[in-house]
Amino acid sequence: MQVIEKPWLKSYPSYVSQTQSYPQWTLGEMFDDTVNKMPETTAIIFEGKKITYKEFGDQVNRFAAALADMGIKKGERVGLMGPNCPQWETAFYALLKLGVIVVQTNPMYVEREIAYQMKDSGATVIIVFEPLYPTVKNIIQETSLQQVIAFNFIKPVESTPDLYSFDELIAKYEPNPPKVSIDQEKDLAVLQYTGGTTGVSKGVMLSHQNLVCNTFQSIAWSLDLEYGKERVLTILPVFHVYGMTNCVNYAVACAATQILLPRFELDNFLEVINKYKPTLFPGAPTIYMAINGHPRISEYKNSLAAIKVCNSGSAPLPLEVALKFGEVTEGKGNLVEGYGLSEASPVTHSNPLDRPTRAGSIGIPFPDTDSIIVDLETGEKELAVGEIGELCIRGPQVMKGYWGKEKETAETLRNGWLHTGDIAKRDEDGYFYIIDRKKDMIIAGGFNIYPRDIEEVLYEHPKVKEVVVAGVPDKYRGETPKAYIVLKSNVNATEEEFITFCRSKMAAFKVPRLIEFRNELPRTIVGKVLRRQLVEEEKAKIEAAASAQA
Repeated sequence: MQVIEKPWLKSYPSYVSQTQSYPQWTLGEMFDDTVNKMPETTAIIFEGKKITYKEFGDQVNRFAAALADMGIKKGERVGLMGPNCPQWETAFYALLKLGVIVVQTNPMYVEREIAYQMKDSGATVIIVFEPLYPTVKNIIQETSLQQVIAFNFIKPVESTPDLYSFDELIAKYEPNPPKVSIDQEKDLAVLQYTGGTTGVSKGVMLSHQNLVCNTFQSIAWSLDLEYGKERVLTILPVFHVYGMTNCVNYAVACAATQILLPRFELDNFLEVINKYKPTLFPGAPTIYMAINGHPRISEYKNSLAAIKVCNSGSAPLPLEVALKFGEVTEGKGNLVEGYGLSEASPVTHSNPLDRPTRAGSIGIPFPDTDSIIVDLETGEKELAVGEIGELCIRGPQVMKGYWGKEKETAETLRNGWLHTGDIAKRDEDGYFYIIDRKKDMIIAGGFNIYPRDIEEVLYEHPKVKEVVVAGVPDKYRGETPKAYIVLKSNVNATEEEFITFCRSKMAAFKVPRLIEFRNELPRTIVGKVLRRQLVEEEKAKIEAAASAQA
């Protein structure tokens, strides 16, 4: 294996071992360990109701027994589709205990997207939030789905000729599922489908070992963690890899209480923080933006400041957002940016928690994780400090590959390294900085332009609430940067004032010549801006104009 320099080790927190010893558990065994050790500890708080680990374990084992009796076996793929709720988590661990591969399914998907995912994975069963069943029903005939189980946290579900009731299955069976032999290293736990924002969605194959290792890497990174006493605010979607690892699996592994919310409604969200006093809050930039802009945020600053760690992931954290959150919490809100991707379970880097975050940096690699920057042309030459190239990663959390896609797997996993597709650089202390997505880089008149460079400048403008920059077709330059801006409330602005603002702060070739004002930006469920959608919209406009002229 290639030997590399590891300058980040000199920046390592004193409380974190550079290499870790990981339990040789499956995720089901990890779950059972906590249930056995901490049965009376509150596992979940949901809609005002508290569920202990003993009760949680009982539900999981009853549902696992029901699934086994239905003939669902190790290695089968089963879709799991719904919002954050105890029923989703019960189904998740029940499937894992049987060696079933969980197909994470976004509840916001439309029929075409669900059908693609079910067909691609070969799923035979789907467990779905009952209000979404009509959408699933419409695509069953074109997939390999044979059975549907429905759950609902609002009211009990009654079985019909078309579906099984989650509630009736749990009531019918004793908590005695069969013992299933699972190879922690080789057997898959989850197919985590990528968002498809840069092409066809792919099923990331994550083993039990991948997910257990990443969970314990995250725990090792935590500062002053107390087993059985933490409270994790779970607002991130649990079907997304970030929420699955850093909320669900993390909480179970350290016997923490999950404060589980099915949706993000800012006023209710802040009231929940006041009432239940979370100690850990994994979030996304859009959530921190919303918090910063709340008109009565001063009423909640003490509760926010009391959270030990606020993690930001899923998308780059604009520096202006981080600084504003610091102001809102009067310098006490410990907002830390990290980095991850579905292909790595997901976390690979984070800023240390025992010191101020290094502005603009995703931090340093997790224990047992190596990271290098390679040239963009060949992807083979390791670059020096400060040089910009593609970020590559290797470690125990890196996926097995893409489901059924050997070519794409070979392109992404090369010589033991995961090629992330993200453009980055490293400083002399081993801190890494994401410059942009490789596929988002704009080549305008031969110049390489990174959208984030422009976005960071525009976020400095006092009238900007949100902004994203994308490369759109240009007759002369090939591509040109276009800025899509959401203005703050009750302000007016012109395109020219933003163009002039940018001219004073960046090279002329980077300045966006096109500005579009929007009420909102298109986003994925975890807040990542759908830059590709904006580009496709632009191409459609050009094609429509050309057709009209013809």
